[in-house]
Amino acid sequence: MLKTVALLFASNVFMTFAWYGHLHTLRDKPVWVAILVSWSIAFFEYCLMVPANRLGAETLSVAQLKITQEVITLLVFAGFATFYLGERLTWNYAAAGACMCAAAWFMFRGA
Repeated sequence: MLKTVALLFASNVFMTFAWYGHLHTLRDKPVWVAILVSWSIAFFEYCLMVPANRLGAETLSVAQLKITQEVITLLVFAGFATFYLGERLTWNYAAAGACMCAAAWFMFRGA
């Protein structure tokens, strides 16, 4: 499970940069440049996500694997939004995090 979480975390870092990094670094470039750069970054995300999903599916249900990925996505995005994009974390991040934790609790309950 630890390898799965580590791979999911690393893949989410790449994907968050692919999806949102261009808003900060390529703002003045044409959209086609942002698309090419984003797809280039996303390639590495897939190189980590596919093995993470295969490895995770050995011990987790697909639903458990997905909710684990979503919790990690929210954590990575909160850090990215704060430290890279300079946004403030507000109460809604905490509320969304609490909802995700509750979803994970329900998904893993009785597993």
